[in-house]
Amino acid sequence: MKKILIKKVLAISVISFLFAQILYIIAEPTMAVALTTDNVIVTLTVDSGVSISDGLDAAMAPHIGMSQLKSVGSSSWVVATNNAAGYTLAVHASTTPALHKPASPGLADDFNDYTEAISGTPDLWGGVAAGSKEFGFSARGTDALASFGSPTTCGNTGTGLPDASAKYKGFSTSDFTIATKNTVTTPSGVQTYICFAAEQGANIYALSGTYTATITGTATVI
Repeated sequence: MKKILIKKVLAISVISFLFAQILYIIAEPTMAVALTTDNVIVTLTVDSGVSISDGLDAAMAPHIGMSQLKSVGSSSWVVATNNAAGYTLAVHASTTPALHKPASPGLADDFNDYTEAISGTPDLWGGVAAGSKEFGFSARGTDALASFGSPTTCGNTGTGLPDASAKYKGFSTSDFTIATKNTVTTPSGVQTYICFAAEQGANIYALSGTYTATITGTATVI
């Protein structure tokens, strides 16, 4: 009788174990379906910025005098930006006309801002009218506007002749864009040259003395 009871207990235990295994197999997919997931979104913001180097002062050459009628000069700025849409570089003069000689010593005098054939549109430096003195600018470099032509230099400082491919315009106290780029630059930036030209026409002398123009370059993100 005792053996029969033990057999029954063993049989019930085996059946219970098998039943538990079956329940686990059946329940396991249900337990997996019950699991949930949650995503974490990581956000990093990179601020845009722009930098511009301080352009060096420009001494035009050769000196204009009684027989020397033309003079050229140049400076440059290096602009760097991480702005995805790029940057613009604009220039303006502090005064009108831009190139001016103060009254002391002697009388005050100035060079008129260069007169374009079509106002506001750079054109080739074709000389100035008799009785007139003019001062203008051009630009060259990778990002310089195509409207300034395709100069390879800013001119000949020995003769005072501007680059034959450069197109010039007169300064204004309002900003005028000389270069632009529609994407980021390298950390070393992009160099843009600004070219200056001055000329006195026939039948006039510029008063002797030192003439100066303060030109400001401004880099802005687009």
